[in-house]
Amino acid sequence: MIRIVKVKNYEEMSMKAANIIVGQINLCPKTVLGLATGSTPIGTYDQLVIACKNNYVDFSKVTTINLDEYYGLDAEHNQSYRYFMNKHLLTKVNIDLHNTHIPNGKAGDIEAECRRYDDLIESVGGIDLQLLGIGHNGHIGFNEPADEFVPNTHCVSLGESTIKANSRFFESRDEVPKKALTMGIKAIMQAKMVLLLASGEEKTEIMKKALFGPITPAVPASILQLHKNLIVVTPIDLA
Repeated sequence: MIRIVKVKNYEEMSMKAANIIVGQINLCPKTVLGLATGSTPIGTYDQLVIACKNNYVDFSKVTTINLDEYYGLDAEHNQSYRYFMNKHLLTKVNIDLHNTHIPNGKAGDIEAECRRYDDLIESVGGIDLQLLGIGHNGHIGFNEPADEFVPNTHCVSLGESTIKANSRFFESRDEVPKKALTMGIKAIMQAKMVLLLASGEEKTEIMKKALFGPITPAVPASILQLHKNLIVVTPIDLA
Protein backbone atom coordinates (compact mmCIF):
# COMPACT_ATOMS: atom_id res chain seq x y z
CA MET A 1 0.00 0.00 0.00
CA ILE A 2 1.32 3.42 -0.98
CA ARG A 3 0.43 6.53 1.00
CA ILE A 4 1.64 9.79 -0.51
CA VAL A 5 1.96 12.79 1.80
CA LYS A 6 2.26 15.96 -0.28
CA VAL A 7 4.11 18.78 1.47
CA LYS A 8 5.00 22.36 0.55
CA ASN A 9 8.77 22.21 0.62
CA TYR A 10 11.91 20.43 1.83
CA GLU A 11 11.55 21.82 5.34
CA GLU A 12 8.02 20.49 5.75
CA MET A 13 9.10 17.15 4.28
CA SER A 14 11.88 16.92 6.86
CA MET A 15 9.52 17.79 9.71
CA LYS A 16 6.88 15.25 8.61
CA ALA A 17 9.48 12.52 8.22
CA ALA A 18 11.00 13.24 11.63
CA ASN A 19 7.55 13.18 13.22
CA ILE A 20 6.88 9.75 11.73
CA ILE A 21 10.20 8.43 13.05
CA VAL A 22 9.63 9.98 16.49
CA GLY A 23 6.20 8.38 16.60
CA GLN A 24 7.67 5.00 15.73
CA ILE A 25 10.32 5.21 18.47
CA ASN A 26 7.83 6.41 21.08
CA LEU A 27 5.54 3.52 20.17
CA CYS A 28 8.42 1.02 20.22
CA PRO A 29 11.48 2.23 22.17
CA LYS A 30 13.56 -0.72 20.87
CA THR A 31 12.88 0.22 17.26
CA VAL A 32 15.32 -0.95 14.57
CA LEU A 33 15.77 2.02 12.24
CA GLY A 34 17.10 1.59 8.73
CA LEU A 35 18.91 4.81 7.82
CA ALA A 36 20.02 6.49 4.61
CA THR A 37 22.68 9.04 3.68
CA GLY A 38 22.83 11.79 1.08
CA SER A 39 21.44 15.32 1.07
CA THR A 40 17.78 14.29 1.24
CA PRO A 41 17.61 13.07 4.87
CA ILE A 42 19.85 15.76 6.42
CA GLY A 43 16.88 17.96 7.33
CA THR A 44 15.13 14.98 8.89
CA TYR A 45 18.18 14.20 11.00
CA ASP A 46 18.38 17.84 12.08
CA GLN A 47 14.78 17.63 13.29
CA LEU A 48 15.45 14.37 15.13
CA VAL A 49 18.39 15.97 16.94
CA ILE A 50 16.14 18.84 18.03
CA ALA A 51 13.43 16.41 19.16
CA CYS A 52 15.94 14.46 21.23
CA LYS A 53 17.38 17.58 22.85
CA ASN A 54 13.86 18.66 23.77
CA ASN A 55 13.13 15.21 25.27
CA TYR A 56 10.44 14.41 22.72
CA VAL A 57 12.19 11.17 21.79
CA ASP A 58 14.61 8.75 23.46
CA PHE A 59 17.17 6.93 21.30
CA SER A 60 18.78 4.99 24.15
CA LYS A 61 17.25 1.63 23.16
CA VAL A 62 17.19 2.20 19.38
CA THR A 63 19.28 0.16 16.94
CA THR A 64 20.24 1.67 13.59
CA ILE A 65 21.26 -0.16 10.42
CA ASN A 66 22.51 1.88 7.50
CA LEU A 67 21.86 0.98 3.90
CA ASP A 68 25.35 1.23 2.51
CA GLU A 69 28.97 2.33 2.61
CA TYR A 70 31.57 3.19 0.00
CA TYR A 71 33.99 0.34 -0.58
CA GLY A 72 37.55 1.37 0.13
CA LEU A 73 36.84 4.16 2.62
CA ASP A 74 37.51 3.65 6.30
CA ALA A 75 35.12 4.95 8.94
CA GLU A 76 37.27 8.01 9.71
CA HIS A 77 37.31 9.25 6.10
CA ASN A 78 35.30 12.47 5.89
CA GLN A 79 33.27 11.12 2.95
CA SER A 80 32.48 7.75 4.51
CA TYR A 81 28.89 7.14 5.48
CA ARG A 82 29.92 6.30 9.04
CA TYR A 83 31.43 9.80 9.26
CA PHE A 84 28.26 11.28 7.70
CA MET A 85 25.94 9.52 10.15
CA ASN A 86 28.04 10.44 13.18
CA LYS A 87 28.17 14.07 12.04
CA HIS A 88 24.47 14.51 11.29
CA LEU A 89 22.76 12.27 13.84
CA LEU A 90 24.43 9.53 15.84
CA THR A 91 26.79 11.58 18.01
CA LYS A 92 24.09 14.21 18.61
CA VAL A 93 21.42 11.98 20.15
CA ASN A 94 21.47 9.66 23.16
CA ILE A 95 22.05 6.46 21.22
CA ASP A 96 24.52 3.72 22.13
CA LEU A 97 27.02 3.84 19.26
CA HIS A 98 27.56 0.09 19.69
CA ASN A 99 23.99 -0.29 18.42
CA THR A 100 24.64 1.68 15.22
CA HIS A 101 25.65 -0.42 12.24
CA ILE A 102 27.14 0.41 8.84
CA PRO A 103 28.89 -1.95 6.40
CA ASN A 104 32.66 -2.09 6.76
CA GLY A 105 34.03 -0.36 3.68
CA LYS A 106 37.54 -1.64 4.42
CA ALA A 107 36.60 -5.30 4.83
CA GLY A 108 39.25 -7.59 3.39
CA ASP A 109 36.73 -10.30 2.52
CA ILE A 110 33.79 -8.61 0.79
CA GLU A 111 31.60 -11.71 0.61
CA ALA A 112 32.12 -12.43 4.31
CA GLU A 113 31.25 -8.84 5.19
CA CYS A 114 28.06 -9.05 3.15
CA ARG A 115 27.05 -12.28 4.91
CA ARG A 116 27.85 -10.71 8.28
CA TYR A 117 25.59 -7.76 7.52
CA ASP A 118 22.68 -9.96 6.46
CA ASP A 119 23.14 -12.06 9.60
CA LEU A 120 23.16 -8.87 11.68
CA ILE A 121 19.87 -7.69 10.18
CA GLU A 122 18.32 -11.08 10.85
CA SER A 123 19.69 -11.18 14.42
CA VAL A 124 17.90 -7.95 15.39
CA GLY A 125 14.62 -9.19 13.93
CA GLY A 126 14.67 -7.13 10.76
CA ILE A 127 14.00 -3.44 10.26
CA ASP A 128 10.97 -1.70 11.74
CA LEU A 129 11.20 1.52 9.74
CA GLN A 130 13.44 1.98 6.71
CA LEU A 131 14.20 5.54 5.62
CA LEU A 132 14.99 5.89 1.92
CA GLY A 133 15.94 8.51 -0.60
CA ILE A 134 15.96 7.85 -4.33
CA GLY A 135 18.75 8.39 -6.84
CA HIS A 136 18.35 10.11 -10.17
CA ASN A 137 18.53 6.68 -11.81
CA GLY A 138 16.04 5.15 -9.38
CA HIS A 139 18.54 3.50 -7.06
CA ILE A 140 17.63 2.82 -3.43
CA GLY A 141 20.61 2.35 -1.17
CA PHE A 142 23.22 1.55 -3.79
CA ASN A 143 20.99 -0.95 -5.55
CA GLU A 144 21.71 0.37 -9.03
CA PRO A 145 19.73 -0.30 -12.24
CA ALA A 146 20.48 -3.89 -13.28
CA ASP A 147 19.08 -6.95 -15.01
CA GLU A 148 17.69 -8.35 -11.77
CA PHE A 149 16.89 -7.39 -8.21
CA VAL A 150 19.66 -8.54 -5.87
CA PRO A 151 18.12 -9.78 -2.59
CA ASN A 152 21.08 -9.79 -0.22
CA THR A 153 23.83 -7.38 0.85
CA HIS A 154 26.37 -7.16 -1.96
CA CYS A 155 29.18 -5.16 -3.51
CA VAL A 156 28.04 -3.08 -6.47
CA SER A 157 29.78 -1.06 -9.16
CA LEU A 158 28.29 2.41 -9.10
CA GLY A 159 26.60 3.76 -12.21
CA GLU A 160 27.89 6.82 -14.02
CA SER A 161 24.95 8.97 -12.92
CA THR A 162 25.56 8.02 -9.29
CA ILE A 163 29.28 8.79 -9.52
CA LYS A 164 28.47 12.14 -11.14
CA ALA A 165 25.87 13.00 -8.48
CA ASN A 166 28.27 12.10 -5.65
CA SER A 167 31.27 13.87 -7.16
CA ARG A 168 30.12 17.16 -5.62
CA PHE A 169 31.19 15.81 -2.23
CA PHE A 170 34.76 15.07 -3.38
CA GLU A 171 37.55 17.31 -4.62
CA SER A 172 37.44 15.62 -8.00
CA ARG A 173 35.37 13.03 -9.84
CA ASP A 174 38.37 10.69 -9.81
CA GLU A 175 38.23 10.51 -6.02
CA VAL A 176 34.66 9.17 -5.93
CA PRO A 177 34.72 5.46 -5.02
CA LYS A 178 33.57 3.27 -7.88
CA LYS A 179 32.14 0.53 -5.67
CA ALA A 180 29.98 0.29 -2.57
CA LEU A 181 28.54 -2.27 -0.19
CA THR A 182 24.77 -2.08 -0.06
CA MET A 183 21.90 -3.73 1.70
CA GLY A 184 19.92 -5.80 -0.77
CA ILE A 185 16.30 -5.53 -1.82
CA LYS A 186 15.16 -8.33 0.52
CA ALA A 187 15.91 -6.53 3.80
CA ILE A 188 14.38 -3.30 2.47
CA MET A 189 11.20 -5.03 1.36
CA GLN A 190 10.93 -6.95 4.63
CA ALA A 191 10.99 -3.73 6.68
CA LYS A 192 7.68 -3.23 8.46
CA MET A 193 7.46 0.34 7.15
CA VAL A 194 9.33 2.16 4.39
CA LEU A 195 9.53 5.96 4.46
CA LEU A 196 10.57 7.34 1.07
CA LEU A 197 11.64 10.98 0.78
CA ALA A 198 12.29 12.94 -2.40
CA SER A 199 12.56 16.63 -3.23
CA GLY A 200 13.64 18.71 -6.19
CA GLU A 201 12.10 19.10 -9.63
CA GLU A 202 14.85 16.91 -11.10
CA LYS A 203 13.43 13.91 -9.23
CA THR A 204 9.92 14.24 -10.72
CA GLU A 205 10.27 11.82 -13.62
CA ILE A 206 12.11 9.12 -11.69
CA MET A 207 9.55 9.32 -8.88
CA LYS A 208 6.71 8.83 -11.37
CA LYS A 209 8.53 5.86 -12.89
CA ALA A 210 9.23 4.38 -9.48
CA LEU A 211 5.72 4.72 -8.09
CA PHE A 212 3.52 4.35 -11.16
CA GLY A 213 5.63 2.71 -13.87
CA PRO A 214 6.45 -0.94 -14.54
CA ILE A 215 8.14 -2.85 -11.73
CA THR A 216 11.60 -3.49 -13.12
CA PRO A 217 15.19 -3.78 -11.85
CA ALA A 218 16.00 -1.08 -14.41
CA VAL A 219 14.28 1.25 -11.91
CA PRO A 220 15.18 -0.38 -8.58
CA ALA A 221 12.81 1.80 -6.51
CA SER A 222 9.85 0.47 -8.52
CA ILE A 223 9.92 -2.66 -6.33
CA LEU A 224 8.53 -0.46 -3.54
CA GLN A 225 5.14 -0.58 -5.27
CA LEU A 226 4.86 -4.08 -3.79
CA HIS A 227 5.63 -3.02 -0.23
CA LYS A 228 2.81 -3.52 2.27
CA ASN A 229 3.40 -0.20 4.07
CA LEU A 230 5.10 2.50 1.98
CA ILE A 231 4.81 6.16 3.00
CA VAL A 232 6.07 8.73 0.50
CA VAL A 233 6.67 12.27 1.77
CA THR A 234 7.50 14.74 -0.97
CA PRO A 235 6.91 18.27 -2.22
CA ILE A 236 7.06 16.96 -5.79
CA ASP A 237 3.83 17.16 -7.80
CA LEU A 238 3.25 13.56 -8.90
CA ALA A 239 -0.15 14.15 -10.52
